[in-house]
Amino acid sequence: MSQPRPVRPEDRHAFDTVIDARSPSEFALDHIPGAINCPVLDDEERRIVGTLYHQQGAFEARRVGGAMVAANLARHLQSPVMAERPIKWKPLVYCWRGGLRSGSMVQWMRLVGWDAQQLAGGYKSFRKHVVTQIDQLVPAIQLRVIVGATGSAKTRVLEALTRRGAQVLDLEAAACHKGSLLGAWPGVPQPSQKQFETRIAAALEACDPTRPLYVEGESPRIGRLSVPQPLVERMRAADCIEIRATPEARLAYLLTDYAYLGDDREALAERLGALKEMQGKETVQRWQQWAREGALPLLFAELMALHYDPHYERSQAKHFHAWATRRSVEVGALGAADIDAAAEAVLALG
Repeated sequence: MSQPRPVRPEDRHAFDTVIDARSPSEFALDHIPGAINCPVLDDEERRIVGTLYHQQGAFEARRVGGAMVAANLARHLQSPVMAERPIKWKPLVYCWRGGLRSGSMVQWMRLVGWDAQQLAGGYKSFRKHVVTQIDQLVPAIQLRVIVGATGSAKTRVLEALTRRGAQVLDLEAAACHKGSLLGAWPGVPQPSQKQFETRIAAALEACDPTRPLYVEGESPRIGRLSVPQPLVERMRAADCIEIRATPEARLAYLLTDYAYLGDDREALAERLGALKEMQGKETVQRWQQWAREGALPLLFAELMALHYDPHYERSQAKHFHAWATRRSVEVGALGAADIDAAAEAVLALG
């Protein structure tokens, strides 16, 4: 078994398992991709220990906390995560700053006989690594930005590109949001900003910089999340490929892709209220009435004609520097076969 050594975030792939020793709430906020959560202290225990520290001092907090840590470590050692691991298992453990929580777990693991190591600086060092990776990797990527009016099935084209072995950065999947006013995923909360950036960094790390990377043209915000500024700037300067579909094809696609909006008509009407300042009270009230009636064909047709389409070309020209020299892929319809054909056409453009 090798001696304990400080492990850098970029060396984490050399280990069999990455274990996050922080509490469940910390893990949920963000964590190293692929990490397993084995809390040394859960959220309530952390609260108790913190209260003792402030009210009675470090010794009492450590005495009580030490008993909790010992009990939790015993439970983890008997759990499926560790119980059947071979002697050559190499886990990497981290906590918030690479301190007592991960240190105690590593110590017990090494007593068992595993070559456990501790991530130097803990999650904080990994977080710095994420920010650095985005800053360093983004300028080197060969970005191709897929653009198109609302309802052009850009996300489906990206999925078809992925199936064909192309490199794709799906920002909407990372953000759990479609990017538009009505783009919230039903029943799926967005991740934290940190977790969003972690997902982006992980995707960039897996990319081959000598090959194109396809991404959908997004605004700087997707739902409540902000796209990292270096990526925004790189997207603005990248080559654009426009998916061009007829209004009829786009409306048919939207009615399928957003059909779930009719499941909660009142919630849809409330979201449309955000457009009153831009579209006027009378227009939005009509849209809200259609939403409450479930008249999605009428609603989506007017949203396209009066809201999305009038701003589309102007906003694209403003935000994408290569808009004037964009290349286009024409699609007559947006069924599965048509989307596959569009992906093939995108790849043919190089």
